[in-house]
Amino acid sequence: MAQDLDQMPAPCQSEKMKIVPLSLCESSVDVFVPYLGNLSVLLDHASAYAKAKNIDPAILLNMRLFPNMYDLTGQVGEANRHAVVACALLAGREPFVFPQAEPDITELKSRIAAAIDFVQSLPRAEIDRAADKEVVFTFKNGATRKFTGRSLLLTFSVPQFFFHVTTAYDIQRHAGVDIAKKDFLGPPK
Repeated sequence: MAQDLDQMPAPCQSEKMKIVPLSLCESSVDVFVPYLGNLSVLLDHASAYAKAKNIDPAILLNMRLFPNMYDLTGQVGEANRHAVVACALLAGREPFVFPQAEPDITELKSRIAAAIDFVQSLPRAEIDRAADKEVVFTFKNGATRKFTGRSLLLTFSVPQFFFHVTTAYDIQRHAGVDIAKKDFLGPPK
């Protein structure tokens, strides 16, 4: 039976409320890095699967869930791009630019490592000071959209990042690669 909202107890009414600040760096770099690492491990599983099944790894890299969606290579590329661009915008730096050549699994893993190195190299203090700073995200087609640093991260870049990481995982699961949720999540921290 539903209670009226005015009859429900206020949260933490009988306890002291403790506010725990979460910095933009903790919400960006510290989120992106472990999941990029997990994505790299997922590619190891794809490579092992291709070898065990005697499948050309390019077949896996070109798989997609639906014709108008990015393939596995594109999903990995977009996850990298959203992590790198978000952190670069927050830090006020130019983003790392990935090569245009079509990558194999080894090159994709190298690009993930480069993305990790790049976001970890950015000054944490600059990222943390960017919550209310205006930043401009440029889409691939050249269109732009203004955000505050906080809104870029929380309403756009993190959701985009996880969409692409999840879709890369889903493509591999759909292809039969032996992975599970624990591979997506990585080891507990």
